[in-house]
Formats: sequence, C-alpha cells, structure tokens
Amino acid sequence: MISCLIRILFDIPVITAIAVLAAFAYYYSTNTYRKWIELNVPHDRPWPLVGNTVKMITLIEHHFTTFDRIYKRFSGEKYCGFYQMKTPFLMIRDPELINNILIKDFSYFPDRGFHKDTEFNLIANGLFFMEGPKWKVMRQKLSPGFTSGKLKLTHNQIAACSDELIQFIKAKMKENDQIEVKETMGKYATDVTGTCAFGLKLDSIKNEDSDFRLYAQKILKMNFRTLLAETVSPKILKMLRIAEFSPEATAFFNSAFNEVIKYREENGIIRNDVAQTLIEARKELVLGSTDKDGFTEQHIIANAIQMFFGGFEPVSSVLSFCLYELALNQYVQDKLRDEIISISKQHGQINNDFLVDLHYTDMVLAETERMYSATNALFREAVKTYHVPGDSLVIEKGTKIMIPFNSIHRDPKYYPDPLTFDPQRFSPEEKAKRQSGTYLPFGDGPRFCIGKRFAELEMKMALSQILTTFRVLPCEKTEVPLKLQNGTPMMVAKNGIWLRFQSIS
Repeated sequence: MISCLIRILFDIPVITAIAVLAAFAYYYSTNTYRKWIELNVPHDRPWPLVGNTVKMITLIEHHFTTFDRIYKRFSGEKYCGFYQMKTPFLMIRDPELINNILIKDFSYFPDRGFHKDTEFNLIANGLFFMEGPKWKVMRQKLSPGFTSGKLKLTHNQIAACSDELIQFIKAKMKENDQIEVKETMGKYATDVTGTCAFGLKLDSIKNEDSDFRLYAQKILKMNFRTLLAETVSPKILKMLRIAEFSPEATAFFNSAFNEVIKYREENGIIRNDVAQTLIEARKELVLGSTDKDGFTEQHIIANAIQMFFGGFEPVSSVLSFCLYELALNQYVQDKLRDEIISISKQHGQINNDFLVDLHYTDMVLAETERMYSATNALFREAVKTYHVPGDSLVIEKGTKIMIPFNSIHRDPKYYPDPLTFDPQRFSPEEKAKRQSGTYLPFGDGPRFCIGKRFAELEMKMALSQILTTFRVLPCEKTEVPLKLQNGTPMMVAKNGIWLRFQSIS
C-alpha cells in the first residue's frame, strides 16, 4: 500500500495537478495585493488571504488595537494602505484630507461601502447602509424627526425614564451597592428610545425579561454570523444563505414596528416622534410612489430598527464609560455635580434651558466620546475617481476608505497626554485652537449622525439625576484599565463596568 501511495505521489499528472492547485490558491489569496505597490502608498506586506488584520480576524486583539497599530506604524504620513483579508483599504491620517473627504469633496465619497445583501439582511435597507440617491432622500425625510422643536417635546418622557432609573439603582443598592452600569444604562436608554421615538412603554428597567432588550442583545452580540461577515464577501454570505443579523431578532423587531404603524393608522394617532416621521415617509415614498425600483415597506421598517438601535446602544456605551471616568476622577465628578446643582437652582426645574446651560457637562461628555467613541472608525467608498489635492495619489472609483478617528482622538499630536481624562480639552478656548478633522465621534459632513442632539439630551438628563442623587465610586470589581471585548468594532468592556453607588443625603 505504501509503494502504491508513493507511485501516486510521484506520478507526473498528480504532481502537475497539485502544483496547479497550489498556484491557483496562492494567486487567489494574493491577487489584490499589488494595489498599494502600484499606487506607491506606504503599507506593510500582507499575509496571503488574511492581509494585515489576522489578529483582529482571529479575535486575538480588538479592532481598535489593530487599526491603531497601523496608524502609529505610519506616523507622519497623510495616508497609508492595509488589507483586511483581501480587501485593500486606504487609511486616511491627515485631518485636512479627512475634511475634504467628509465635507468639501463629499460628492466623491457619499457611501459607506458596506454592500450588504438586502434580501437576507432587512437592516441593510436602513439609512446607515443606504447608498446614492436613496440615502439622500431618506435622510431628508427622517431629519424632521430630530428638530429642536421635536426634541423639546421629549423632556418629560426622558425625565420619567430618568426617575425610574434612579429608583432602579436605589433598589439594586439594597441588594449590593456594586452595580454593572453598562447593562443598567442600556435599560434606561432602551426605555427612552422606546417611549420618545416610538411611543412604546417598554419598562426595560423594571422588567428583566423585556423582549425588546433580549432581542436587541441578540443582534448586538458577537456570534458566528457577525464574525463571518467580517471575513467574507456579501456574495459568499448570499450563496451560503447566511444572514448577518439574527433572523429571529430581526423578525421580532419587524413585527413590533409594523404593529406600531398599523395601530396608529387604524386609530388615527399622530405623535411628534420618530415613528410618525417614518409613517409620513412611508405614505410618500412607498404608498404614494409608482417607482418599481423605489422604496419599499422594508426600507421603513429597517430604518425603524436602526433608529431604535442608534437610540440606545451609543448612549448606554458613552454613559457607562462616563460614569467610569467620573468614579476614577472625583474632582471632575464634584465639579460636574456643582454645575448641575447651580444651574438647577437658577432655572428651578429640569427644562430645555437648564440642559442647554450645562456647559461643563457638555465638556465631560465630549471628553468621554473622545476616549470611548462607540465605534473605532468611519468608512467611505469612492464613487468616482478622486485626485488628492497637492498630492500624486489618485483614489480610484471603488476604493474603500477608512478614517481611524479613535486613533486620532488618542494621538498626542492633537491631544497631549491622551489617556488622561481631562474635560478642559473641550473648553471654548481649547476647541478654537484645535484643527478640524481631529474630533469625529459622530462623524462629520452630510452623513453626520442624525440623532446626536437627542443622544446628548438623553445623557445630560441621566447624569443630572444620577449625580445629584449618588456619589459614584470605584469598587472591588472595577477594572483599571478596562479590557475591551475582542471581535466587535464597538468599544465594549470585556468584563463589564462595575461601580459603587453611595447615596447623597
């Protein structure tokens, strides 16, 4: 048998077939790797098939760590290249070029470049992933839901959710004064988004088994689907008929938001909220249109789901990291509390004028968002060839762009001693000195985050209630520094964020 195997292995046709297969495998795994060489873009040599992101893909390190290493490796360069698997990305490091891409020359880079298959991913029909003219139309239709006038109408609802949050913390303190704040803030933000945006009384704070919270966690949780989506093309996912987001969770939110629309229409209910904005968009873009290639019911529901997730996940993340830094920096917490008490005495109540006057609170939140942005980078794709001003580089149509704003936020060139939590960086004087394109937690330009003002309103309300009721302190479970959860582009503490709450008499 051994002699037979030897004859097969040394058979000329077999050797030829093996060589051909090996050559094809090598070609397939490296056939995109000439791009940055040909364009004379600085980059490190990629590994076959896995490119420059093998540690990120294999969950050895966090996305931020991978991107930050590339960013630092090419210090002093305006841009550099890298490969995520086989896909070439152009990393933009220069603030002036970032401004051009996001604002001045936005027409060359209007799309994010996430080509999700809408057949298997309902959420891919939402504003975040939409491209071209459809994105522009939908953005115009949704923007009225976030005007200052609409936001003022949500104050009482947010205040009610904040009151429930305080009662929840007090109840938890009777069991144990050490509380995991990420999940707690997630419950609060879920309730605020539910009631203010969709008129839904979710009671996530009181109800540990809230369906909205459970299914939301299913979509956000890192799993095989999301890992596969990071490493293979949408065409392969479609061929394998694998949905990136949990089909069960997607079906739940699809049903829930359809019920909201149906109930309001059948009962003639009109509210000044996001759901009403979506209903009006549906009437005009779906029911009132004859364009077969236009908008569908899926676009409306997908945007409802995205608005829901956009309303609670970034807010809960920033709030929990903010409380963490306040616990570690008591002098900042004291100064913030003093401002809240002082301004509340001036206005006599928590209203819009009170929230607008919380200037130091704005600085604290801005510093938190600098250090702990919900995501690590902005992505764009060139829709037409772009000549970089004052440079020989030509960015070809279809090139994927990555702006590593978390690395920029932690670059000593722009933020001295970047790992120190210092809200004074965002005083009017310091902001005036800083170069544009170096602070991007909500993006910039036409694709600037649509819900920024609502998120800030929600966070300022929560901080006002928490800090006038409790002193927030580190505890035995508080990690310093925090370890991040690998396998997700979001900033998530691996072991949670545990803090101690002490009542202020």
